[in-house]
Amino acid sequence: MYQQTERTTANRSRERMSYERATAHAILDEAYHCAFAFTVDGEPRVLPTLHVRVGETLYLHGSTGSRPLLAARADAGLRVSVVVTQLDALVLARSQLHHSANYRSAVAHGVARLVTGEEEKRTALNALIDKIGRGRSTQTRPPSRKELAETAVLALPLHEVSVKARAGGVIEDEEDLTLPYWAGVVPLRLVPGMPEPDAGVTVPVPHYLRPPRSPWLTPEPMYGAHVILEPLDMAHVDELFAATRDPEVWQYLTSGQPADRDAMAEFVADALRSHHDGGRVPWVQRDAATGTVIGTTSYYEVKEAKRSLGIGHTFLSRRCWRTGVNTEAKLMLLTRAFEELGAVRVVWHTDTRNERSQAAIERLGARREGVLRKHRLRADGAWYDTVQYAMTVDEWPAAHLELRKKLRAPAVVG
Repeated sequence: MYQQTERTTANRSRERMSYERATAHAILDEAYHCAFAFTVDGEPRVLPTLHVRVGETLYLHGSTGSRPLLAARADAGLRVSVVVTQLDALVLARSQLHHSANYRSAVAHGVARLVTGEEEKRTALNALIDKIGRGRSTQTRPPSRKELAETAVLALPLHEVSVKARAGGVIEDEEDLTLPYWAGVVPLRLVPGMPEPDAGVTVPVPHYLRPPRSPWLTPEPMYGAHVILEPLDMAHVDELFAATRDPEVWQYLTSGQPADRDAMAEFVADALRSHHDGGRVPWVQRDAATGTVIGTTSYYEVKEAKRSLGIGHTFLSRRCWRTGVNTEAKLMLLTRAFEELGAVRVVWHTDTRNERSQAAIERLGARREGVLRKHRLRADGAWYDTVQYAMTVDEWPAAHLELRKKLRAPAVVG
């Protein structure tokens, strides 16, 4: 519990105040930025910046040339107030003056000192980088001594800290309750979007930037004798474009053949956006022998509540047709679906004209269920009919044995 002082004691809405250390720490740790106020030459200043808490010290990032950092060089340090606010909801009332917001805020007062020791400064900056992404400090170049000297860090001991929060619904005057206006709460959430790699990045998105997902929506890596499945990433664009330049690969796909590398990048980005939104789980396929990218495949129409999903968006380099790649990839995807996720039904959809694809699906042990007329739109704008196949969990054991026999057989499979 933080000690209550004159500066941390509220004059109104005292029921919303708290001095619990754990509550204050949680708010400071969750927020990515803060604002700190100070005075210079008798004039007020407020600056936004990044912060990180290490124990009972709040570190503020800045530049050695900024006014507050110059002022903090004095022996007496710099008197500051720091505020962090997390806005959780807008509260709409029938009466204008009863509109409000649900929020959590932490305010700290004290004297900040300029961090001069190299070890403490590096510790604070590493903590700040790891707050952006857990483990990030070990996957980036640390600052040089020159860069470190040009970077300033303020340290504020957390002694005078208070928390103020509002939660709940609308508070109305009784006479306003019958007014014919909508009232309620609009929740607000800070949600990370899909990571957008910088130009020239050739490594996959790190795990700490991938949001936690249900296993049904997680493209776990899978390893076979013929093919490796790994999460699709923008880093795969160049290899994927090179591997699938044969027009025949794209003949029956809803997406037209990418004309260039940028078009393939948009194709991959679209798949990743669909994954981010929960509509698709995409993998890239690698040749297990050479490690080269040879295609992609996905789960789609994932319905965890109904324990069903589709397998599709599959295309392979022309050289991998009629090899063990497709059979093994589908075996791994089906094994994960039925035995790890607990699916009861897996479906496939393919163009009625794509006889090669239909034959490959039938060889997996799936059963044809019918034709969905004008089911999908081709890249040229025309509608086409789709053949639907499915396999149920009751049919899986026999199909599993048959697929393993095909992979062991010397004959070429598809």
